Amino acid sequence: MHTTHHTLEDWLRHCEQLHPRNIDMGLDRVREVAQRMALRFDCPVVTVAGTNGKGSTCAMLEAVALQSGYRTGVYTSPHLVHFEERCRIHGEIVGASDLIAHFAAVESARVQNGDEISLTYFEFTTLAILRLMSQSRLDLAILEVGLGGRLDATNVIDADCAIITSIDIDHTEFLGPDRESIGREKAGIMRTGRPVVVSDPMAPQSVVDHALEIGADLWRFGQDFNFSGDKQQWSWAGRGRRYAGMAYPSLRGANQLINASGVLAAFEALRERIPVTAQAVRNGLAMVELPGRFQIVPGQPTLVLDVAHNPHSVAALTANLDAMGFFPTTHAVFGAMADKDLAPMLAKVGPLIDRWYFTNLPTPRAETAAVLQQKWNAVHMVAGGRRAVESSLHADPVAALQAAVEAADPADRIVVFGSFYTVGGVLINGTPRLHAKHLGQ
Repeated sequence: MHTTHHTLEDWLRHCEQLHPRNIDMGLDRVREVAQRMALRFDCPVVTVAGTNGKGSTCAMLEAVALQSGYRTGVYTSPHLVHFEERCRIHGEIVGASDLIAHFAAVESARVQNGDEISLTYFEFTTLAILRLMSQSRLDLAILEVGLGGRLDATNVIDADCAIITSIDIDHTEFLGPDRESIGREKAGIMRTGRPVVVSDPMAPQSVVDHALEIGADLWRFGQDFNFSGDKQQWSWAGRGRRYAGMAYPSLRGANQLINASGVLAAFEALRERIPVTAQAVRNGLAMVELPGRFQIVPGQPTLVLDVAHNPHSVAALTANLDAMGFFPTTHAVFGAMADKDLAPMLAKVGPLIDRWYFTNLPTPRAETAAVLQQKWNAVHMVAGGRRAVESSLHADPVAALQAAVEAADPADRIVVFGSFYTVGGVLINGTPRLHAKHLGQ
């Protein structure tokens, strides 16, 4: 009995009810459904794994390829506001109605002759998007790995090139307790004889070992490619190719040169199949945009949006905030998942924040605003608690941002961070929901 639904919302609701667990490690079920669907790509595929920097890396790959005149497809997750943001074809977000036929195809492959294969929400939606991409006449497909690598649903596709960005401690309940075990999971996206670009300058040994074990073509940061830069410009050198005197990537932040370097290494590794021009590299990196990654919204007060949600990305956010210059008061809207390593996140950014606005989030995985406040108080006490820092509790991110805008002076700044839900919660169609005071009316 096949289920058919008429809207994307109905399909997403169906996917939410199919499987008791959000995450079910193991690729056999997904692979079986993918085989029934005869899912395959006729173009080069780049898969991107890592703890932080995946979204930026995918956006840069896409931007350079688009500037070279290629038709690109990108799959990323999670989304900020609308599910459709997870897939872009030729630089444009897909329409909700474009996805429906592909959800139906996954469902009919999943349920055949009374034999039903269970899929999680993530697996089901990933297969639907992969099918849409595979039928979109692409020149290059770019897939962001959701979690880990080895057992992620995207890994049913044999990538022509793998990129592994920075590796940090996250999702320990699935991926293991330390960088070595997490690195082993990420290394699962490598393929024998195919390039793997490791842009983490301090890559875990497990990643290097796995590449050697399976005979992947390993591109290591600092050995096979490198970058250098001064205040004005930066340069990149890889195996037999250089780009000099480039403008800095338009994505702000300390780690973006590492991400951009990995992207250039991937294009170098694939140059026989998808050559890019030096001009496309310059233009693509100069124009790339990614909502919610150290996104500065002009106006008064200044608004900073960042989906940072683990110690590594919060450390990068802190460095970026520090580099912005002086603001009389910094207000922080913060909501986060309960399974995150919250104490080091709060301790790192804490010295820069004068007023906290803790918020609940609309998902059972989220920590409550009250518990976030308790954790902050504990961190603050350990740090000596000498500075007076105010905090308040809010029902949702919009209410928290509203309170911050009310309290802030025009010269202040407000930073919204801690989760995709926190940043997504204050956006409508990609623009922040702010009232007239912020717009200077």
